[in-house]
Amino acid sequence: MAKALLFDLTLPLAILLREGTKQAHTEAETSQGARLLLGGKLPKDEYIRFLMMLWYVYNAIEAALDKHAAYPTLEPTYNPTLLARAPALSADISYLLDVPEDAWKSHPIHQDLVTPSLPPALQTYITRLRTLANSPDPSPLLAHSYVRYLGDLSGGQSIRRIVSKAYGLEEDGQEGKELGVSFYVFKELRGSKEASIGEMKRIKDWFRDGMNLAGERCVDDNAKLAIVEEASNAFRLNMGLFSAIRMPAQDESKSTPNGSSTSDKRKAEPSEVDKTNEPKAGWPVSSVAAVIAAGMWSKSCSYVDTELTPIA
Repeated sequence: MAKALLFDLTLPLAILLREGTKQAHTEAETSQGARLLLGGKLPKDEYIRFLMMLWYVYNAIEAALDKHAAYPTLEPTYNPTLLARAPALSADISYLLDVPEDAWKSHPIHQDLVTPSLPPALQTYITRLRTLANSPDPSPLLAHSYVRYLGDLSGGQSIRRIVSKAYGLEEDGQEGKELGVSFYVFKELRGSKEASIGEMKRIKDWFRDGMNLAGERCVDDNAKLAIVEEASNAFRLNMGLFSAIRMPAQDESKSTPNGSSTSDKRKAEPSEVDKTNEPKAGWPVSSVAAVIAAGMWSKSCSYVDTELTPIA
């Protein structure tokens, strides 16, 4: 609390959130799971399992936002038609498993995820979201929207390319460029077409404006501070998801993410994905996961992509 009080709470909320999450970066430790995901090296089954964990997170966030759609600090950024990710994740999971959308929860991968219970890091995340949803002032839910949605808008397009190459999704169908990767696809702010990079910037500007309006609607500085502090907590909860990624067995290291043998030459050479996108060993998870979870960049991060921009 003492560190957070050093911030000038008269500043716009978007700026406070950016500044208030810097400490979360420095506290994060190296994550092999994040490196595998960002490097396109995560086995396909484990990537699907990761999407299932994200589905639980978004389902909880979006149920909470729906419940408080008219709340003064949450209403300015409430736009489920534009932002909701749970339906897209469900569609991607069912596509990748080649099962009907209402059947993926019966798949062995999901049964393994929930048996005997959800991974502790995921359960902790969901419990926190539900606690906020049931609190007298649900304003801190805005911090979770900030970390997740702006991260998806900022870094999602690079992750989409990595995932498409790693699992052969770019080869799917006439309209298949978003089959299996619809989680990373956003529509225009005021239209039905797929958002371009420029349009995504407009969406992020709209979201930041909404956050700033939410900050003005906070009943007092303590309410504003609670959102800022929750953003760091949301960032750490997202980092926790990477700890729930299971590392490939040693004998799987000779297979591609598709699960194919390296004897298949065509499949063996998605190593271009590895060479291009693999984060350098020793990168802190705060730099790696920022691409996936929060779109933020620490000063020590040297990975550059022209489509990635900071959250605020």
